[in-house]
Amino acid sequence: MKSELDLQEAATRVIEAAGKRGATAADVMAVVERALSASIYLGSVDKLKTASERALGLRVFFGHRSANTSTSDFSKASLDQLVEDTCSLARVTAEDPHASLPDPAELAHGALPDLDLHDPEGASLSVEDQIERARRAEGAARAVDPRVTNMDAADWEGRESRRVLANSHGFVGEVAGTEFFLYVAPIAEENGAMQRADNFTAARKVSRLEDSEKLGRIAGERALRRLGARKIRTAKLPVIFDADTASSLIDHLGEAVSGTSVYKGVSFLIDKVGKKIGPERLTVVDDGTLPGALGSSPFDAEGLPVRRNVVVDKGVLRTWLMDTYSARKLGLRSTGNAQRGISSSPSVGSHNLFLEPGTETPEDLIRSVKAGLYVTELIGFGVNPVTGDYSRGVAGFWIENGELAYPVEEITIAGNLLTMYDRIEAVANDLDFRRSVT
Repeated sequence: MKSELDLQEAATRVIEAAGKRGATAADVMAVVERALSASIYLGSVDKLKTASERALGLRVFFGHRSANTSTSDFSKASLDQLVEDTCSLARVTAEDPHASLPDPAELAHGALPDLDLHDPEGASLSVEDQIERARRAEGAARAVDPRVTNMDAADWEGRESRRVLANSHGFVGEVAGTEFFLYVAPIAEENGAMQRADNFTAARKVSRLEDSEKLGRIAGERALRRLGARKIRTAKLPVIFDADTASSLIDHLGEAVSGTSVYKGVSFLIDKVGKKIGPERLTVVDDGTLPGALGSSPFDAEGLPVRRNVVVDKGVLRTWLMDTYSARKLGLRSTGNAQRGISSSPSVGSHNLFLEPGTETPEDLIRSVKAGLYVTELIGFGVNPVTGDYSRGVAGFWIENGELAYPVEEITIAGNLLTMYDRIEAVANDLDFRRSVT
């Protein structure tokens, strides 16, 4: 991204100004970004938005008192006022003994690794080219069958950004990145009944996106497969989650191992570190060092080096994911999992959180089930993070004698996440990184 704005210069100048006003420590997050989003409806552009934004967030400390502010105005007068206002706020806030910058020894040092997060080709795509990708996906979905009569969504988003983090311990890090996202959701209709399905692709580089026509065709075929969905009786059955819905189970795990959830006492995994929570086939990793992945970064939102954390190792919970604050509350050390918005303090977040794949294909898993449920859609948010109790609406397909027999809907799956993790019998090999939790 070309810009006359020197983010590093602005960040370091603000930090120096805060120090002159008595701040004992400070850090700055500064971002410039440009993005394009487009929506297609029945072949025509329904919505089109382009945006260029910049923002700077300042956090200052007076001992263990702190405050955060932000601005989009990078003029000298505005930044000077930002520093003055933030320092004034920090002086009157309550003290928090755990609030301060990370120890300087924990910060990333030396040359930052190149994780292949920026795509010059994608950044130079014309507006027309980006719109056409969504148009082709939507057209391919509608062309599958005359019963694909409408579209719920056909969306494209392309984003390019530069991000700088600097603090008064001398850390200055900068990273450029791109992200591209294509989503299509067709609606099929037959005999007055309608069914919706979707498909998406996301990547740091346009060359890694799924072909638009293929994406749309698969979405159209999925919508057709949902026609004629039936209800099923209440039963205790084997359940297979497809790749998209299975990621939600890992997301629930990620929330439960957040250091913030743990010190607040709102995690069903409290007191489980070092204990078995699943079978040996259950290994969950958070890895922010994966080249080209959506959640990767050379440093976290506090300037600590991002790393690979094995959260669950062969069924045993090994660690929480922590930023500096939650680690101090727990008497531990940060795992490099700080995330941060421009106007907020750091909080805990995963980078690329995933379940290590098995060796069997999804088809192998389906063939292993005599009678059961294949879940392709989740509805609602009935999960209790404190107890792990789980109750969500689902739709998908009935499995009969190892084959997908017919679509089903209006089903509720109920249980407890700890029990569900413990009873995992197999993991398929279809891991992908279209999302940062998978």
